[in-house]
Amino acid sequence: MSEELKTPTVKASDSNLMAALSYLWLLSVVMLLVKKDDEFVQFHAKQGVVLFIAGIICMVIPVIGWLANIVIFIAVIVGFIKAIQGERFEMPLVGDLAKKINI
Repeated sequence: MSEELKTPTVKASDSNLMAALSYLWLLSVVMLLVKKDDEFVQFHAKQGVVLFIAGIICMVIPVIGWLANIVIFIAVIVGFIKAIQGERFEMPLVGDLAKKINI
C-alpha cells in the first residue's frame, strides 16, 4: 500500500511577497518606488528603507555599529516574517520614522 504524503503549503499573495522582499536592503527602495499603489507593500517598504539606512550608518561605527547591525538584522527577519504572513507590524522607533517617508 502506498500512501501519498501531503505536505502543507503556504501560499502568500503577491502583495505579501513584495512586502517581505522589501526588507531585503536595496529592494526596499525598489519596492517603495515600484509598488506605489499597494498600501501594504508601502508600509513594509518604508520600514525596510529605515532599516537599510540604519544599517549603512552602523557599518561605519566600529563595535557599537556591529552590535546595532545584529539588532537590525533581527528586525529585518521579524519584518520579513510578519509581511509574508500578511500582518502589519509596526516596529518600535522604526515605524515612527517610516511614517515620515512620503512618496
